[in-house]
Amino acid sequence: MRVVFMGTPDFSVPVMTEILGQGHEIVAVYTRAPKPAGRGMDLRLSPVHALADKFGIPVFTPKTLRNDDEIARFAALDADAAVVVAYGLILPKAVLDAPRLGCLNLHASLLPRWRGAAPIQRAIMAGDAETGVMVMKMEEGLDTGPVGMVERVTITADMTASDLHDRLSMIGADLMVRALAALSRDSLHFTPQSDVGVTYAHKIEKAEARIDWARSAHDLHNHVRGLSPFPGAFFEVDLGKGPERIKVLRAKVVAGQGLPGTVLDDALTIACGAGALQIMDVQRAGKAPMKADEFLRGARLSKGFVLPPLA
Repeated sequence: MRVVFMGTPDFSVPVMTEILGQGHEIVAVYTRAPKPAGRGMDLRLSPVHALADKFGIPVFTPKTLRNDDEIARFAALDADAAVVVAYGLILPKAVLDAPRLGCLNLHASLLPRWRGAAPIQRAIMAGDAETGVMVMKMEEGLDTGPVGMVERVTITADMTASDLHDRLSMIGADLMVRALAALSRDSLHFTPQSDVGVTYAHKIEKAEARIDWARSAHDLHNHVRGLSPFPGAFFEVDLGKGPERIKVLRAKVVAGQGLPGTVLDDALTIACGAGALQIMDVQRAGKAPMKADEFLRGARLSKGFVLPPLA
């Protein structure tokens, strides 16, 4: 089939790769425009853009699709279908209606739970035991379209957002090519989403990533997992050069009690509102991730030290 692929981050890459591998013709790629990155602030292509360049596929990076010129250019591609995976722009009705067989979206949740921008992080932060990926036929509402295929995935006790991201991306790639094959045979059947259980996975704000030690250790364990590695749950502490932000990348719930934020031992176990959290992996600003024992050799957060509470 003639396919337009619309995606931007790493999550989208396995899907695009699998579509190409199955012999479909990707006639164009739509992705977000390059952004300044790194110390030199050089323009960096999105992962999808870089892959498209590798295969010589035309790439478009409009700021919006809500104008006549962009709509006309999209329609002129004469696509059988569009595949949308974490693209980042809203598709107006004229774009949704242009491909002969419609626009398919791969969404990383069990819709209608966690519609929106950050379904992987929100599922873990909420302590969900299960999630999945769904192929949905797009309509004008936010992730409201009928579902054609689904694969369920268990969220294990120590799984981070990074772990789940990679697993869902690979499963989603296989799911999407199966959906395209069924679509080409006119055998992909869609079921409307339920009106019950709708939740929204709002974009993660930096401020909410800060750890509130007054919460339970169980809740904070989910908080850490859901934000690892990006943007990263963090606490602030003065280690001798003023307040420094420390990301917590992995932790585990352990026995312990005390004033929330108190260091309980020499293994970086922190008292929470209920229970305690032992920090396993951290990352200092501008540094590579490190184990807690390596961090403590330089930080010296000794037993009895109390981390500052939320302002």
